[in-house]
Amino acid sequence: MQNAICSLLHMTRTAKQNVGIRGKQIMELCKIICPKMLNKFNKNDGKALRCPTCPWRKVNRCLCWTICLLFLLIVAIGVSAAILYAVFQPKLPNYSVDKLQITQFNLGSDSSLSATFDVTITATNPNKKIGIYYEGGSSLRVYYTNTQLCQGSMPKFYQGHQNTTVLILPLTGQIQDGNALVTALREQQQQAGNIPLNLKVNQPVRVKLGKLKLMKVKFLVSCRLVVDALSANSAISIQSSSCKFKFRL
Repeated sequence: MQNAICSLLHMTRTAKQNVGIRGKQIMELCKIICPKMLNKFNKNDGKALRCPTCPWRKVNRCLCWTICLLFLLIVAIGVSAAILYAVFQPKLPNYSVDKLQITQFNLGSDSSLSATFDVTITATNPNKKIGIYYEGGSSLRVYYTNTQLCQGSMPKFYQGHQNTTVLILPLTGQIQDGNALVTALREQQQQAGNIPLNLKVNQPVRVKLGKLKLMKVKFLVSCRLVVDALSANSAISIQSSSCKFKFRL
């Protein structure tokens, strides 16, 4: 802005000499915009008027230092992560659903459906130097399409290095519109010969690196099961099972 005003003032000198009236108009405009600079211009007779140094140089210097520090911080974090990865060689845990037993799956007099499942889950920690603390507050839910059949939770326990733990988990639930669900399950079994189920697990954990116990994160496990039938007190065959794992802060 100040550089532009300086140029305008120098232009007025030429304008006064060559144009006359227009030069006077420009000088009047300069009196309104920047009277202090106009006084300096008149005292110096329009010569050697130096505009102040741009104040953005200090801001640019600070911005440059900030960017450099952020870059160094990112590099330090990346190097630390690479060292930790090389030392601990982390691997994702594995989960599988091995058995499903239904002890109750009955319609009540009010058309509600009561369900009790016993689900056998195998959790494997393949890491040599990483342990897993399974914290409280977990949830396990079994769904048919968008209908929740039953739910439960996992116990609190610590899983050591290269450890495999088998868990038998009771899940219970009650569905209000049981007649519609039973009809849908019967039609599904008649058409496809099987019933697809979804098991979703939300498990808070804390990872142990050596002797260091890290912050709490959540393991999210989604398993797709295909069973031959859903009936109480009978052997349920799991035709296929696949689980996907991810974690969230």
